[in-house]
Amino acid sequence: MSNPLLIPCPSCNGLNRIPSDRLADGPRCGRCKSEVLPASPFELSQANFASQLKGDLPLLVDVWADWCGPCRSFAPTFQQAAQQLQGRCRLGKLDSENNQPLSAQLGIRSIPSLILFKGGVEVARQSGAMPLPQLLGWLRQQRI
Repeated sequence: MSNPLLIPCPSCNGLNRIPSDRLADGPRCGRCKSEVLPASPFELSQANFASQLKGDLPLLVDVWADWCGPCRSFAPTFQQAAQQLQGRCRLGKLDSENNQPLSAQLGIRSIPSLILFKGGVEVARQSGAMPLPQLLGWLRQQRI
C-alpha cells in the first residue's frame, strides 16, 4: 500500500485519507460519499476556503467574477485543466464578487487570477486568462 494522502472533500470539507496509488480510482468521501477528486472545478467560498487549503494535493484557485469577459472565456479552459489534472491537483473557483473579504485577504487586484497553494501556502500566482497549453506549462514549472 502506498503512502496515504489527506484530501479535503469539496462537498463537506471532511478530511479523507486516500492511498496515493488509489487517486485515479474515483475515491468517495467517508463522511458524505461525494467524489473527493471531481473532474471539474469546485466552488470555493469564505466558509470553506480554510478547510480546502488543508491536505496533501496542491490546490489551484481561479479567482473570477460573473461580469468579467476574460473570466467567462477562461472557464472552459479551467474545466479542461481540471479533467487533465484530476488526481494530481485540485481546482477550485472563487467568485470574487460573492467573497469580497476573502478576495481582499488574498490580495486580488485583477481577475481572472490563478493562485497555486501547496501545503496550505501560496507558491505561485498568475494573472490573466491563458490557453490550456500555457496553463499546463505554467503548472509544470510549479512541479504539478
